[in-house]
Amino acid sequence: MSSRVKYNKKDIETLARLMKSEALGEGNFGMLLVGNVGINRVVYKCIPFKNITTIQKMVYQPGNFLGVNTKLFNSPVNSKIKGLAEKNIKFWRADPAYNALYFQNPGKGKPCKDRFWGEFAGRFKNHCFYDPDNLEGCGL
Repeated sequence: MSSRVKYNKKDIETLARLMKSEALGEGNFGMLLVGNVGINRVVYKCIPFKNITTIQKMVYQPGNFLGVNTKLFNSPVNSKIKGLAEKNIKFWRADPAYNALYFQNPGKGKPCKDRFWGEFAGRFKNHCFYDPDNLEGCGL
């Protein structure tokens, strides 16, 4: 089966670490949605992601994911979360993150902003997801 992006074992591990560090408390579906946004950033050709061509570049793009600098990101990842990461890479997408390039966790019980680097697409638990303003120009 082909995939949305080129990848190797290290990419699965790195994406799994990102998903865990950003959304472990949101369950499997929440982690999948975060992974969906990450893979979208590699696939889409929008600024500021135009030159983000690999999972490694996406995860480590400066200033983009708070979870990268946490103990949770640097701790081991189990095979279940690695499986979720690989599922993302191999075409898994769902709303509200289907086309999203951004997400934000405003905090439990706090409302999502109408705009956050794009238009509000929807919410899952504590995460708000945002589609790019120029969806057609992003290479879908």
